[in-house]
Amino acid sequence: MTAYFSDKTFRFLRALARNNEREWFHAHKADYESHLRDPFQRLLTDLQPDLASVSLHYRADPKTVGGSLFRIHRDTRFSRNKAPYKSWQGARLFHERFREAPAPSWYIHLQPGNCFVAAGIWRPESPALRQLRQFIVDNPASWEAAAHAPAFRRRYRLGEEDMLVRPPRGFPADFPFIEDLRRRNFIALRDIPDSVVTGTRLRQVLARDLQATAPFMDYLCAALDLEF
Repeated sequence: MTAYFSDKTFRFLRALARNNEREWFHAHKADYESHLRDPFQRLLTDLQPDLASVSLHYRADPKTVGGSLFRIHRDTRFSRNKAPYKSWQGARLFHERFREAPAPSWYIHLQPGNCFVAAGIWRPESPALRQLRQFIVDNPASWEAAAHAPAFRRRYRLGEEDMLVRPPRGFPADFPFIEDLRRRNFIALRDIPDSVVTGTRLRQVLARDLQATAPFMDYLCAALDLEF
C-alpha cells in the first residue's frame, strides 16, 4: 500500500493560502509538483482499475493538462477575488461523454481540514435539471434506493447548497421526495480526515467510495440518458 500525500502536501496548501501571489507560487512550484500535483496524478493512475470495476464509461485521467486534475490557477475574470491560485486541489473522474452532454462525475477534494469525496452533478443547466427532477418523479422507488437507503445515508450526506426556497411548480405537492426536487445540485459527499489522505489506505478508501456511490451515479446517468 502506498502513501500518496504527506504533511508537506497540507503545509504547501496552507502556505499558499497565506501567500497567494504569483511570485511566491513560482518560487515554490517544485513543492507544488512534488507534494501535490505529481502524487495526485499517481493516485489517479492507480484508481483506474478501481473505477473500471464500477463503470467502463468513466475516466481517471492523469494528464497534466486536459485530464482529471483541475488547474490550481483560479479564473479571476468575473470575480472580485483576484487571488491567482486556489488554496485546494481537486480532481474529477469524468464520464466519457462529459464534453457533449451534462454528466455526473466523482470529485476528490484536498484542502487542509476540508478534504472530501463527492459523487453527482453540480449546477446542471435548466434542461438537464428539469430532466433529473422529472425522472425522480417518474421513478421514486429507484430514487429512494439510490439516494435514501439507510446504509448510504449513514455514510454520505446530500449537498444542500443553492436549494430552492419552495419546490418547483408543476409537481404534485404530496410527492414523497418533494424536498429533493428543490435541489439544484444532486451531490452525495463524505468528509475524509487529513490523516486518511496522508495515510497508506487512501486508494482503498476511495475505491470503496466508488463502489458505494455507484448506484447513485447509475441513477443520475439513467436520468440523463447516459451509459453507466
